[in-house]
Amino acid sequence: MSSPADAAPAPAQGPPAELAPRLDLVEELHGTPVADPYRWLEDARDSRTEAWAAWQDEAYQAHAATLPGRTALAARVAELMATGSTGAPVHRGERVFRTRREPTAEHAVLRVEDPDREPRVLVDPVALDPAGTTTLDAWRPDVEGGLLAYQLSEGGSEESSLRVLDVETGEVVDGPLDRARYSPVAWLPRAADGSASFYYVRRLPPEQLPEAERQYHRRVYLHRVGADPATDVEVFGAGMSMTNYYGVWTSRDGRWLVVSASDGTAPRNDVWIAEIGAGDPAAPAFTEVVTGRDAQTSAWVGRDGRLYVLTDLDAPRARLAVADPRSPGVEQWRDLVPQSGDAVLEDVAVLDSAELPEPLLVVGWTRHTLSSITVHELRSGDQLPGERGVLPLPGSGSTGGLIGRPEGGHELWFGYTDTTTPAVVHRYDARDGSLVVDARPPGAVEVPAVTSRLVEYASADGTTVRMLVVARTDALDEAGAPREPAPAILYGYGGFGISLSPHYSPDALAWVEAGGVYAVANLRGGGEEGEDWHRAGMREHKQNVFDDFHAAARHLVAQGWTRHEQLAVHGGSNGGLLVGAALTQEPQLYAAVVCSAPLLDMVRYEQHGLGATWNDEYGRADDPEEFGWLLSYSPYHHVHEGTPYPAVLFTVFDGDSRVDPLHARKLCAQLQHATSSGRPVLLRREGDVGHGARSVSRTARLVRDTLSFTAAATGLVLPGD
Repeated sequence: MSSPADAAPAPAQGPPAELAPRLDLVEELHGTPVADPYRWLEDARDSRTEAWAAWQDEAYQAHAATLPGRTALAARVAELMATGSTGAPVHRGERVFRTRREPTAEHAVLRVEDPDREPRVLVDPVALDPAGTTTLDAWRPDVEGGLLAYQLSEGGSEESSLRVLDVETGEVVDGPLDRARYSPVAWLPRAADGSASFYYVRRLPPEQLPEAERQYHRRVYLHRVGADPATDVEVFGAGMSMTNYYGVWTSRDGRWLVVSASDGTAPRNDVWIAEIGAGDPAAPAFTEVVTGRDAQTSAWVGRDGRLYVLTDLDAPRARLAVADPRSPGVEQWRDLVPQSGDAVLEDVAVLDSAELPEPLLVVGWTRHTLSSITVHELRSGDQLPGERGVLPLPGSGSTGGLIGRPEGGHELWFGYTDTTTPAVVHRYDARDGSLVVDARPPGAVEVPAVTSRLVEYASADGTTVRMLVVARTDALDEAGAPREPAPAILYGYGGFGISLSPHYSPDALAWVEAGGVYAVANLRGGGEEGEDWHRAGMREHKQNVFDDFHAAARHLVAQGWTRHEQLAVHGGSNGGLLVGAALTQEPQLYAAVVCSAPLLDMVRYEQHGLGATWNDEYGRADDPEEFGWLLSYSPYHHVHEGTPYPAVLFTVFDGDSRVDPLHARKLCAQLQHATSSGRPVLLRREGDVGHGARSVSRTARLVRDTLSFTAAATGLVLPGD
């Protein structure tokens, strides 16, 4: 067998046959023959896979070296990312916690601000790991603000280890507690003896489990700070689904505990409540809030003693109900804020200071992805009349995280962002209705003059879908229409009820500033129009997502924004599946595809990464009917020899513990074997980084590489060419 160096990279047709052998492997599944010629690429440690990957590395680097404009593009992307960031404040009495990233920093740090003292850094990922591969995944101060629980991951693994530090001294006083991936932390007030405890979620020890199940089997535990984790008391989860995720919440006074459970990413969950203030926190007696219903629900007890329930039960755009926490069942719920006819209820917060004439309820909404905030009477739920009932946001964009003081108050903080505005923290004062900027990002950036338009188009079945289109203002006529077609990127996701809302995006701005068009389609499968919209794009309805995406491409061309030979599609994770289906179903629509951390072999997706937690979204391959859904669109199984496929760039990350890079390897090999277009099919591989969070410089390099590849494939002339 020749080595990778023996053959000059030729990305259009792929490596020589001896480096990419096709197996004559056909399995009969539910009576259907299914070919899998690149099964061997599933094993990253196989010597054949290593040789194949080395060839791909060389081929990608050789191609990237030919792309013009990369240096200038990298510099501009770095400028647009140099805003830095400032998070919303989290109050514990007079003490304030918030994140901050300086304009040139790789990661945000977590700081604490005390009265009459300079802000102090509590957690700095780069100080812990100068290589920048460690991320701060989550953090939560205790009730009194003297202790901080925080979670770190290394190398992009997302395998959080939980630690506790003393806020006054900065010293770590507990941990690490491993196996705490995706764990919430719910603190109890300090005990009479000064000890501190919290509830958290942790996987069972791996030695107790089969190897294939070690990513699962979570339980809820009670941990006393400083105690041996082996002595933690299990309080919930035994006997339930191995793929369950759990949520945990405690009231500030330590009286109430709420636990939720969802099987994987299923769009439904069960909720229980326990009055732990009247008993032993290590042995809570749970009462059902809602179980066995096909709905998503969150619940908490307010400072007024009422149980608040935010749910999409019988309300796909969500509603807010109240009940007595001692009689919390569904039949006892009373709507406080009913479902809207056209907006999705996203978030609520209570303002109940003695300085206010009456307690208020602040409600966050999205309408076709654009945010609004309304103000209501807390007791009745009625919206305040006139201007008092609506907060005047600075533009058409997205808000996030309505945060008040845990002890109550008259102030509320939230973030705001839009296409050209990095996230800014605003403060609302309910005493006079004022809305002011609380904190801006520390870096000033000059952004290009662009125009964003929310447009509507019809999908294949006539469903109205919306899409945000961004272009340079000087490229539009007086009516806001494009003067001429331009190279365009169409981005989408369409899954798991996740909404794509307007936000500051350096990659989109760099592309548009160079003369391109950037479009984001709000496909079925997302949450932009509520849970019905999500369910119209999951399971047996998944093809609707792809049809919506194809229709978006056709609309951009029909309306003169671009031409098919200038159109690229980008997507990652579930969005990688989206663009994988786009290029295999309608290759003639697209000139280029960037497919990042994708799912692509839908017949075997449950066997790798966290795939077993997603089968409610996609379906199960061991069920004959659901297997049919999966095989009908699985990109890996719909590649046809002799087809002129678009230029394709796969981007994968060796530390990805959610979506295994094997998906990209297998489809890359299929396309390199099959394509007749002569366009490049490449794989960009990156080590020591995972599926999600990463350092700023790594993000900038990834943006540089994906945009320069796309520009070359679509004809966009980058500055500096």
